[in-house]
Amino acid sequence: MSQRLYVGNLPFSATEDSVRSLFEQYGPVNSVNLITDRDTGRPRGFGFVDMDDANAAQESITALNGQDFDGRRLTVNEARERSPRGGGGDGGGGGGGGGGRW
Repeated sequence: MSQRLYVGNLPFSATEDSVRSLFEQYGPVNSVNLITDRDTGRPRGFGFVDMDDANAAQESITALNGQDFDGRRLTVNEARERSPRGGGGDGGGGGGGGGGRW
């Protein structure tokens, strides 16, 4: 089972290849996914790295968390599951228009 790592505070110049190269120093990398803004396509400064070897993943966390990468101090930790987001996409603010009080 692969271990997913969160990588934050990435420089906007980072590419999937540069992040892959950084993490491959500690073990094989299955995938790199850098997050971009859906409207502008610009990088958002964070992403995820999947590694098969849990020991290699932990070693990369220990080695890279807080380290400089192109002028930015990285945040690297084990990714947490995304919590479900509420709402059904209706864009409304609470339904039947009663002033928002419960």
